Amino acid sequence: MSDADRPPKPPGRSLESLVPAGPIEGVDESTWLDVIHKMDEVYSQLVHDEIQLEQKNVELEQSQQFIFSVLSAMSDVLVVCDEHGRIEETNAALCELVGRSDDELRGTSFYELLADAPSADRVRAVLGRSKPSRSGEAIELQLTDAQRQSVPVDVNCTPRIAATGRRVGTVLVGRPTAEIKRAYHELRAAHESLKLAQQQLLHSEKMASLGRLVAGVAHELNNPISFVLGNVHALARYSERLRQYLAAVHEGQDVKALEALRASLRIEHLLGDLPSLIEGTLEGAQRTADIVGGLKRFSAMDPEARTPVDLNEVIERAIHWVRKGTGAGFQMHWRRGPPCIVIGSAGQLQQVLMNLLQNAVDAASRPGASHPQLWLTLERDDAQLRMRLRDNGPGILPEDLSRIFEPFFTTKPVGKGTGLGLSISYGIVEQHGGGLSAQNRVEGGAEFVLELPLAPPHGH
Repeated sequence: MSDADRPPKPPGRSLESLVPAGPIEGVDESTWLDVIHKMDEVYSQLVHDEIQLEQKNVELEQSQQFIFSVLSAMSDVLVVCDEHGRIEETNAALCELVGRSDDELRGTSFYELLADAPSADRVRAVLGRSKPSRSGEAIELQLTDAQRQSVPVDVNCTPRIAATGRRVGTVLVGRPTAEIKRAYHELRAAHESLKLAQQQLLHSEKMASLGRLVAGVAHELNNPISFVLGNVHALARYSERLRQYLAAVHEGQDVKALEALRASLRIEHLLGDLPSLIEGTLEGAQRTADIVGGLKRFSAMDPEARTPVDLNEVIERAIHWVRKGTGAGFQMHWRRGPPCIVIGSAGQLQQVLMNLLQNAVDAASRPGASHPQLWLTLERDDAQLRMRLRDNGPGILPEDLSRIFEPFFTTKPVGKGTGLGLSISYGIVEQHGGGLSAQNRVEGGAEFVLELPLAPPHGH
């Protein structure tokens, strides 16, 4: 407040100058001084009150500006109505939606903004409740937008209660559901895309593991196929000889001519060789079928069946395939023990074992390392099976131990690993009710521990 706005002080140079020059009958000088002091106190209090009033006005204006900025920033529409449904306050989102200014809306009935009779009935029911819930009530309304189109809006209606406890109006806050539905559909589409990408990543990792075995598998298939192919060529030659001999028999040639032909065609040797050729061909074909069957079990996308599985057999198959894909460049210390039966998917467990073995071979075969060696042991108690796999590699860096099971984390060079093998293995083991952990051994190298629950005894 400026000095010009303050109330004028009584004229005079001092308090004493206000005292009359001559005595007044019945009033002494001290009484006049008291009166003057009181006047000065009243004036000071008046100035103080006016300063406080000005401060309160500034604070009130700031509060109003803050509330206005909050209302303007709201993306949801807001309407404040009195107890009869007349609009007292709105925000910019509502004005933009209905195409009318705040001044045009203030004092009008909220029912004028509704697009259909059912919406009016819902609002009438909410405003007419004698004991509304203080937490509010959600309803769906159809509002008329600026283009005179019907817009669905989810609205929460909260009562305004005065200090006396009487309801004085309603606050309605809503959001057009078209936006919510669009966001929901976008979220659902993103979720489906994420699920598809996850399935593709899982399959890609499995195929990457399978791809490392292609060279060994090709060599493995080459032996029985070559054996079968050689036997088939021999059988083709034998069938031609038999055809010639049978043609001579059917022509009715004499016995001596038939014996000579039989000797030249070596029919006796042919007949003696046929059983071994047929048996060898069947054995080679069966061996090929076994190899293909093993690959099909390993590459199955998501086998749901859970059956009794002997982990000894899974370990031996995994060692076999990793050795075929990697070569015989590592020494495997493993001895089959008594049956260790778990309930699960043989293909998934084989994938876990192959990932662990392949990682151990890669770690122990790094440049500058000595001859790679792996040690694999099985332990069991009444209810739990524990498999330990350790290598003679450099071990795992302490800062990497807590991250090795994270998706896409890998210490291999770019192009040598996806970072998904251990993450997928960890998830598979968890699905089987077990656990997978890693640690460094004091004597050197890393050790992975796989724990699985044993299958219950037969009959339980």
